[in-house]
Amino acid sequence: MLDVLWIVLGAVIGLAAGTVLGIQWARNGAKSFTQQMETQSRLLLEEARSQQKEILLQAKDDALRLRQEAEAEIKESRQNLQKQEERLQRKEENLDRKLDGFERRERQIQHRERNIEQLHQEAEHLKQEQGSELERISALNREEARAIILEQVENEARDDAARRIREIEQSTREDSEKLARKIIGLAIQRCAPEYVAEVTVTTVNLPGEELKGRIIGREGRNIRAFEQITGVDIIVDDTPEAVTLSSHDPVRREIARVALTKLLKDGRIHPSRIEEVVQKTRVEVEQIMREEGERVAYEANVQGLHPDLIKLLGRLKYRTSYGQNVLYHSLECSLLAAHMAAELGANVNVAKTAALLHDIGKAVDHEVQGPHALIGADIARRLGRSAVIVHAIAAHHNDEEPQTIEAFLVQAADAISGARPGARRETLDLYIKRLEALEMVAASFGGVQRAFAVQAGREVRVMVQPDTLDDLASIHLARNVAKKIEETLQYPGQIRVTVIRETRAVDFAR
Repeated sequence: MLDVLWIVLGAVIGLAAGTVLGIQWARNGAKSFTQQMETQSRLLLEEARSQQKEILLQAKDDALRLRQEAEAEIKESRQNLQKQEERLQRKEENLDRKLDGFERRERQIQHRERNIEQLHQEAEHLKQEQGSELERISALNREEARAIILEQVENEARDDAARRIREIEQSTREDSEKLARKIIGLAIQRCAPEYVAEVTVTTVNLPGEELKGRIIGREGRNIRAFEQITGVDIIVDDTPEAVTLSSHDPVRREIARVALTKLLKDGRIHPSRIEEVVQKTRVEVEQIMREEGERVAYEANVQGLHPDLIKLLGRLKYRTSYGQNVLYHSLECSLLAAHMAAELGANVNVAKTAALLHDIGKAVDHEVQGPHALIGADIARRLGRSAVIVHAIAAHHNDEEPQTIEAFLVQAADAISGARPGARRETLDLYIKRLEALEMVAASFGGVQRAFAVQAGREVRVMVQPDTLDDLASIHLARNVAKKIEETLQYPGQIRVTVIRETRAVDFAR
């Protein structure tokens, strides 16, 4: 629109300029020139007018087009604004509806709260009335009634707990026993030792009865020399063709036995010869002990043992426990512990080394005071064994509380080897005392009628009074008896506790 106006103004200005020039030419020129100039001026004016019309028409067209475009944009903007207004209107209506709904819910909640408060007050009133009525009917006050109810709840909870404990124990026992049988069975099958119970040899057979006099010597000089050199007492009694060696040290007793056997074969028995033979025999026995220690360590696949540990291990060849050779027992424990550790994913080297050395204290327990487990642990510590091995040795008889899986495995291997049928022997007096102690422990509980130790002390059967103890109390009794046996008695393997509750109804036909 502005461009068209500028064009029109230019044309007018041009026209005015031509007019001025024409006037000047008219003043200075001839009339013809004036006429010519007027003619040209008219032509220019007509041309300018024509251009002005065209420009005006073009300007109108442009203005109309711009107006239409502006109107279209305005219309589109109005439509968008109308749509936005409609959306805002709908949102506002939705918000109004939600607000109305919230207000209704709030009124409902307030109404319900008032109803609940009213019901609560009514319930409290009824509770008080019922409490008063119950006190009047039962002739009990609130505290007494509460005590009775609490006692009933406590009894029910105890019964439920006993049932739950029984179920858990049964499930756990089944799973654990299944896994334990599998692991121990595999270990025993892979170990499969053929060791038998041994008895300490204390008797030396004589080729003839006349040799007793030669052993004693003139005025007893030979027997005195032998006893002083070996540290072993020789008992010469009425036993035909035999003498007995007595000493608390099994190595000394073995040296004396071998030396006496050599002297009897040689026939020369006098103090100087006795000293010579005993000295040679001592060197031979020490070499045998060292070789036995190395052999057992090799069979157990335990490496890096100190030479003093090897020597002490070999000394166990001449030591027995309840008739079981301690060296073979240690080897058997090492193999069992290694197999069980492999099945459980424990440290195999620690388990087999600790099991092999667990009774090393018995090699010197005649010389050092204290439990052999702690003595062995101290020896292993001083000779460079690791802390876990020392702990497993010290804890295999619960002188220390077991803290590692390897310590428990050493305990298990020791129990398996010691409880194996035929592995150990007990004297009759000790056997009878153990059974009597077992029966006394079971009979010390209330409600027990009789207690019997059966299966060589592997099981104790407890007969209870049915009027005094019910089934759940019998379960508690079995657990308590087992715990007391564990705390007060020492025994190999495990002891089964069976509680029997029997109700009998008796009548007579007359």
